[in-house]
Amino acid sequence: MNEMMKTVGEVLVDLLEANGVEVVFGIPGVHTVELYRGLAASPIRHITPRHEQGAGFMADGYARVSGKPGVALVITGPGLTNTITAMAQARQDSIPMLVISGVNRRDSLGHGRGMLHELPDQQGMMKTLALYSQTLLNPGDLGSIVERAFSVLTSGRPGPVHIEIPTDVMAARIPSPVLRKANVTRPRADAETMQKAAILCAAASRPVIMCGGGAITAEAEIRELAERIDAPVVMTVNARGMLAGHPLRVPASPSLKAVRALLSESDLVIALGTEMGQTDYDMYADGGFPILGNLIRTDIDAAQLARGPHAALSILSGAKAATSGILAFLTASSGNNGKGRAAAVRKAALKDLTPKIRIEIDVIDAIYKALPDAAIVGDSTQVVYAGNLYCDAPRAKSWFNSATGFGALGYAPPAAVGAAVADPDKPVICLVGDGGIQFSLAEIGSAVDASATVIFLVWNNDGYQEIESYMVEQGITPEGVKPSAPDFLLAAQAYGIPAVRLSRAEELAEALTTAAKRKGPSLIEIHQTRTSGVTA
Repeated sequence: MNEMMKTVGEVLVDLLEANGVEVVFGIPGVHTVELYRGLAASPIRHITPRHEQGAGFMADGYARVSGKPGVALVITGPGLTNTITAMAQARQDSIPMLVISGVNRRDSLGHGRGMLHELPDQQGMMKTLALYSQTLLNPGDLGSIVERAFSVLTSGRPGPVHIEIPTDVMAARIPSPVLRKANVTRPRADAETMQKAAILCAAASRPVIMCGGGAITAEAEIRELAERIDAPVVMTVNARGMLAGHPLRVPASPSLKAVRALLSESDLVIALGTEMGQTDYDMYADGGFPILGNLIRTDIDAAQLARGPHAALSILSGAKAATSGILAFLTASSGNNGKGRAAAVRKAALKDLTPKIRIEIDVIDAIYKALPDAAIVGDSTQVVYAGNLYCDAPRAKSWFNSATGFGALGYAPPAAVGAAVADPDKPVICLVGDGGIQFSLAEIGSAVDASATVIFLVWNNDGYQEIESYMVEQGITPEGVKPSAPDFLLAAQAYGIPAVRLSRAEELAEALTTAAKRKGPSLIEIHQTRTSGVTA
């Protein structure tokens, strides 16, 4: 019997394997070494970031590309608090993330004895952020707690979940539980509701579909629905790349006047897999998003359906099941000039943008033209803001960033590493500003260790130019917006990776193709000026 007993740490690794985990991102410490006991002997790959926030952002990038939950393994106290920013970004963008942390021994919890890494109430803090947070007080409950965590991650609206294991529990020996994958149970609307939606679709003469990140897994079904009812498909930031090249696509922000006009003039709007939050639908916070008089709204989360705009028909369902259900009741195709309306709004949306923003969009287009298989992982920087307004990405999951949702700086370098680990056969472009990269500059080293094909494209505009411009617009004398930067080429050299500083925008394509041929990371610096776009 004793031979079948394993430590909690060893069983944890077995349970992660059983649930399909292939990679974990973490920094070991005295408070988590027992959780590493079985890791070296398992097929699970461990990636070490330079900061626990990086572990969370790597898990985020990995999850977006792989479609699997990203897993971060961090110590109690500062390790977990460092990861909170990444968890908040994942919560805002509905990204599945499992954070496993240590916590001090059970008999110390809540006593305030000044122990190393002690927090007043670590789990209480996490319950305000995580979809689910549980302390493993009884070692024998490990199997059920892990199963519940993965059920939460995969069954409803995704986000971060948290398990904490006291240091005195980690080494406890327990019988190995049944190793099984957690069951996935998603809500699905009834046939009557689907039929009502189909009737509305059939009656519409100017329908529009809006897609958020939750619609990516339903791309094929949404394409069929869009073609069947001849509806333009508007994509929020996290849905960009869906229907790539399709004449019904509208890869532009619902915050733009042209897109809002399309929605205002429609007689039916179908919202699929989108929380309809402000950062996508009212990016300028001007309150100008139109009231949608005939809205069909689907969401996997009942609470989310109760928020935001009123819907004529609410459907509690994932996007794939909802779209399939509507299609089952649609018997004929409709001709509603959808292609013409989509083409017109694409043209009008670009025309509405300033020359400066169009130059920045041209840079993004140049990246995809040079490396059509690449994914661009963006930070909160001006060129990314431009792309969020309009970006015609070549495939789903090839454009995502932190400039929406929670809006964290320093996201892109570690998230790009996670994305590259998830799909090592495609290059990843980390599109980051000179300010943002300094939040996580050391993660260049993580990319080196992981042999990740990440091209760090540093968009250098001499500080926090977006904030400086906003201060000037508000009549505020700019202050604190000119942090000094290192020589990024020397920083790359210090990590042993090739780097180049471009003197002309026309050099970008060649620099990208050269970098993509290498195994491992590289860095390209490109300088932007206020007057002439990209220059030396």
